[in-house]
Order: sequence, then structure tokens, then C-alpha cells
Amino acid sequence: MKILIATQKPFSAIAVKGIIDIIEKAGHQAITLEKYAEKSDLIKAVEDVDALIIRSDKVDAEVLDAAKKLKIVVRAGAGVDNVDLEKASENKVVVMNTPGQNSNAVAELVLAFMIYMSRNQFNPSTGSELKGKTIGIQAFGNVGRLVADKAKALGMKVFAFDPFVNAEQFAEANVEAVNSLEELYQKSDFLSLHIPATAQTIKSINYDLINKLPKNACLINTARKEVIHEEDLAKILRDRQDLKYITDVAPDHYDELSKDFATRIFATSKKMGAQTAEANVNAGLAAAKQIIDFFEKGIVKFQVNK
Repeated sequence: MKILIATQKPFSAIAVKGIIDIIEKAGHQAITLEKYAEKSDLIKAVEDVDALIIRSDKVDAEVLDAAKKLKIVVRAGAGVDNVDLEKASENKVVVMNTPGQNSNAVAELVLAFMIYMSRNQFNPSTGSELKGKTIGIQAFGNVGRLVADKAKALGMKVFAFDPFVNAEQFAEANVEAVNSLEELYQKSDFLSLHIPATAQTIKSINYDLINKLPKNACLINTARKEVIHEEDLAKILRDRQDLKYITDVAPDHYDELSKDFATRIFATSKKMGAQTAEANVNAGLAAAKQIIDFFEKGIVKFQVNK
């Protein structure tokens, strides 16, 4: 089988070597397409491959139709909104992600963000401590659980909301579940988003919801840019001079927002959640192993389409 590693934002060299080793030891052929400039480069590269490993690369209907032999796509990471799942199913292509492999890296970034904003972006003015503050976690999956553990270690009070998690699971994590999003926002000095971008969540973080945050609160987004209603974000930052926003997925109009709210908004230059050496290797190797297991044993444990 021919397996393509296609990454505009490449894996680390050590991760690429590990991925290729796994593929070749299983008797398959590994090829790479890194830092490609145009979508046409990807379309040409997928024409005769059996499997595809990606990061944040877009695999839309055009790419899928060009990949006549493609049987499986694995996204090295959790979110799969960059893959056309419906078209993949139509073309009988299995799509998987690698849940949990980047989780610790993202959770640590959330803590770094909280410290950075509570210390006023490290300017000389007097900041505040995290101990004794509250954090609300919206979506209690792998990342949310790790954020909760790390926040508790710092002496924070943790609240969470996730309609897909039962009371027993919250109790095991020693986290206080709330009954609604509105209640979560009302109780949170820091609100950390970990929701996917779906039809239900896109632009769901709107003016009314953000406005329920208490005085001097900070909204943290290490999830997806699309879940934020950006026009509402700009409006609430104007109306509420006490609120802050920090993200590793910059808003479309970040330059304008940064100019208007310089001390209260910050975005990293690119998505940083999974940008650690450890997460890079973990996700890449997991993707390779899942493809080999799929071809050798028919395992589809992490399939996200039907």
C-alpha cells in the first residue's frame, strides 16, 4: 500500500522518521508532501495513494474524488472539520482521528494562557493569581479533563458543562457539573472552550453568552475559530471593558481587534495547541499505527464517519 503524509504544516523530523519507520516495517510505501503551496499539489499527490495522513490540511470533495484508490484518511489530531466526512463516506473512505494524543499539550497551553492574561500579558502592572479563581470548562473530553486536573493543582475551583458526560464521570473527576451553559459562564473567572466546530456550535459563543461572564473574566479558546461569533466578540469587548479574550486561533479581524483592545486580547501567530515535540510525535505515530491496524486487522476504532 502507498501511504501519503501530506502536511502543509509539517510534523517534526523525528515524527516523520517514526511514521515512515512504522509504515515501512509493515511492508508499505511511505511518501511525503510537506509545505506544499497549492491545493493542486495535494490533488496530484493523492491520485494513486491508498492511505493519507494529514494534520490541519483540507481534504474536501475535490481531493477525495481525485484519490481514486484512497481507503483511509487519518487526521493526526482530534478535530476533523477539515475533512468532508459526508463525501468520504460516499466514496467509501474511512476517516479517523487520533483522540488524546495532543490533549496534554493543549491543556498546558490553557494554563499558560491563564497565567499570561492574569499577569496582564507580562507588562509591569500588578496582576493576579490563579489560586482561588474559578474556571469553567465547556466540553469535558480528554483536554477538558486534563485542564481540570491542572487547574485544581493550582488551587482553582473547577466547573464543567457537557451534556454527553454523566454525573458519575464528573464526580470521579472531582469536578462540579453545572446544569446549563448560562450557569457555567456566570460562575467562571476563566472560561475554557473545548468544543468542536459543528452546525450546532459554529458562532454559538455569542454576545449574550459571553456577557454572562463575571467582572474581569477571561474567555480562552483553544478549540476552533468558527465557534466564536466574531462580530459579537468585538461588540462585547467594547461594551465590557473588564473582559479579556485569548486564543491560539486568531479571529479573522485580529489586527483590528488587537489595535482596539491591545491589553485585553491576544492570539498566537498560528495554532499552538499541539505544537510541542511530544504531541507532534504522539499524534503522528498514532496515525501511522491506526492505518497499519486498519489494513492488517480491519480495526476502525477511531472512525468518525459512517
